[in-house]
This record gives sequence, C-alpha cells and structure tokens, in this order.
Amino acid sequence: MTTIGYALSSEEHRPSDLVRHARLAEEAGFTYALISDHFHPWIDRQGQSPFVWAVIGGIAQQTSELRLGTGVTCPLLRIHPAIVAQAAATAAAMLPGRFFLGVGTGEALNEHVLAQRWPPTGVRREMLEEAVELIRLLWEGELTSHSGRHFTVENARLYTVPEQPPPIAVAAGGPEAAALAGRIGDALVTTSPDRQLVEAFRGAGADGPRYGQLTVCYDEDEARARRTAFAWWPNAALKGPLGQELPLPSDFEQAAAMVTEDDVAEAVVCGPNPERHAEAIAEFEQAGYDHAYVHQVGPDQEGFIRFFSRELLPRYR
Repeated sequence: MTTIGYALSSEEHRPSDLVRHARLAEEAGFTYALISDHFHPWIDRQGQSPFVWAVIGGIAQQTSELRLGTGVTCPLLRIHPAIVAQAAATAAAMLPGRFFLGVGTGEALNEHVLAQRWPPTGVRREMLEEAVELIRLLWEGELTSHSGRHFTVENARLYTVPEQPPPIAVAAGGPEAAALAGRIGDALVTTSPDRQLVEAFRGAGADGPRYGQLTVCYDEDEARARRTAFAWWPNAALKGPLGQELPLPSDFEQAAAMVTEDDVAEAVVCGPNPERHAEAIAEFEQAGYDHAYVHQVGPDQEGFIRFFSRELLPRYR
C-alpha cells in the first residue's frame, strides 16, 4: 500500500505559510512531507524561494509527528557538503527520528548563482557520490579531514549531531542516477512513476523507500484548476533536460510559452474528482513506489488538504 505525503513547494509560498501548511498537513493525517530547496522559483509568477533550513526549524517547532525530508538539496556547488552535513544534523536533532535528507545533482537554475562552472551530468553524479560519503563521515561527530577529487575539508567536526544519523534519499531522473541512489542512498526520490528507475534502484542492491512526487491542482471547478496549473506551474509540461540546464526563471518562462493549457493538464491532475487522483497514485504503486507525495499547485493549499483528508487519505491508511 502506498503511503501518501505532502509536498511543501518553496517556490510558491512564503516561509511562514510553509510552516503553517506543514502543521495543517499533519493535523489532516499526512504522515510525512518533502520540502523543496531552491534559490530561484521556476518562473517569476511562483514568486518565492525561502532558505529551506530556516523553514525546517519553524516546522520542527510547529509539528510533533510529521516526518520531513528535503526534496531535494544539492550538496555540490551552491552549498558545500560539509555545510549541508551541519544543516541536516541540526535538523535531525530538532526533529528526532522525523528527518531525512534528500539530495540530488541539482539544476542550473539554483546552482549557477556563485558563478561556478555547471558540470555535465556524469560529473555531477560523481560529485554527489563523494558529497554523500563526506556527509556521512561528518555525521560521526569526529574530527574529520577529507581531500577528494571534488571536495576538501580540513579539521572539521560537527558537535551537534543526532543520536542516529538521518536516512539519505537520493533523487534520480534516469537509470544511472537511480543505480547511484541504490548504491549510496537509503531511499529513492523521483518525479514520475517510472518502473525503470525503481528497477535500477533495486538492481543496485537497495530495498529502501521509493518516493514519487505527484503534481495536482485541486479546485472544485476543473476548468479553474486547469487555468491555475497553467498559470503557476507551466514547467510541468517541459520535456527533456531543460529542467536541469536553464539558468533563469525568465528562461523557463520563454520555454513555457511553447506549451499549452492542455499540455499542462496532461502532466498535472486537475479538478475535484477523487478517482482521477487515486488513479494517478495507483500509477506510482504499480511502478513499484511505496510512497507518493502530492504537490498541490497554486495558492489554495488549505482546500487541497481538506479535500485529500476527506476523499483520499482514508483509502491509504
């Protein structure tokens, strides 16, 4: 049975609202959530990108049972893996037994901001493997030095560490990344119900949780839901590697000018019919995912939370 979670979209909501949404999701019966880590939104209309680690601290104070993970953090360029290790250790200490670190190879949209070279995909996977090794090493709480191919740490020690290190979930968009997730991670994160990714993850010897993100736009009026999805999340319809390679929200807006409302509605479940939402969740289940976390597009998070609490969550308890 697939376990249903909630996606906290940092690109669309102010930090205090994200904290409030997390509390409402917990009260409604969602057992876990993933929060995105962005420096920029995908398009200007989305309008936000708060610093995720500060928001996590607020969520820690406003929830008591909700499991929370980053969905996902890139520990390669914008933030050094030693700093990610410290941030995640602090989050895990504030959310004992409730935090997991989601990591991935990132997008130029967020990672170009320090004017570093944006490496090709294969190099980023190599960097991620080394970053995860370094993060786990620092979580041991001992004096650590590391001189690797991509990262250097000199005489670093984390003094604030949780009693147990948090699990690391690794994001994948293709089989090579999914195999890497199986080798170095405790869980898999993807944005589509792709059986091939699950098989690559398991083929690498992993048997941890598989998280799939489902994007929806609930509204009592389906036509209005379609318009909202098209206005707020046209990037859902973009194909290929654009999501990793374009550096600016304005670039995504230009690319999104080539998609239609129908294109977005094909990628985003729109409207109030619970069976359509259940069918989309079933696609993840059939592809081998045991967790599906739902991203509601647009401002109406409270209406979505009530809808899912009433119509969908009881089916998956």
